[in-house]
Amino acid sequence: MSMQPYQARLTGITKELSKNWQQTRSTWKDSKATEFGEKYLSELFAGVETTHVEIDRLDAIITKIRKDCE
Repeated sequence: MSMQPYQARLTGITKELSKNWQQTRSTWKDSKATEFGEKYLSELFAGVETTHVEIDRLDAIITKIRKDCE
């Protein structure tokens, strides 16, 4: 069981969200838009980056367990 498909899906969803946010920001230009981006989306995108690192670590652990059991 590889975690890579889940990581790829997370990457795709995050890219889609980022694209949609950029489209939204082209019309929503007030201070609330800035606040929303800084308060919620910046934190979300940072969390996704951390999740990518953890998925890689988990994938390595699963691979090691699989090899140890063979």
